Amino acid sequence: MKFISIKKVGDGKFINRYNVTYETSDKKIKVYEMISRKKDISSIDELINSPTDAVVLILTDEAGERILINREFRMAVGDYIYNFPAGLIDEGETYEESARRELMEETGLTLVSIDDVMYESYSAVGFSNEKNICVVGKASGTFAPSTSTFEEIEAGWYTKEEVRRLLATSHFAARTQAYCYMWSRECQ
Repeated sequence: MKFISIKKVGDGKFINRYNVTYETSDKKIKVYEMISRKKDISSIDELINSPTDAVVLILTDEAGERILINREFRMAVGDYIYNFPAGLIDEGETYEESARRELMEETGLTLVSIDDVMYESYSAVGFSNEKNICVVGKASGTFAPSTSTFEEIEAGWYTKEEVRRLLATSHFAARTQAYCYMWSRECQ
């Protein structure tokens, strides 16, 4: 594959649309539609080397017996899904600061510890270059409603057995589904 060009074709408040033109190995010219949180991408280097956009929180209670999952309404699918708490990293914020802020805003909980940080991953690699950092750790406190009226979120602690039941009957974000599947089967 040979990159030819990238052209912005739409502006949004949070998402921008681009057409990426490239040549395939059999010399065909293709246009790939994508979205990005970046306002102005004009080269393959800018496409590839963009900063991390968001943080994803993979947290258990302090005993490690329950995992934190949000049940949230997502307009793109018109329904509630199960997802880890997550959010955009604000300008000037570290991922640790963002993790603490997003956790408090979405759940009312406090981040007790960060036990691991995964290397950057892509949230929707089929159509976006949005990058995330997954933070694994522990949280505690009392649940509170989301501080944003734009988000309908019900945070909850779930045991492995409860997660297995949800996985069989409920829609999840893919990353949350995969992680929860593996977590719910540990030491089974």
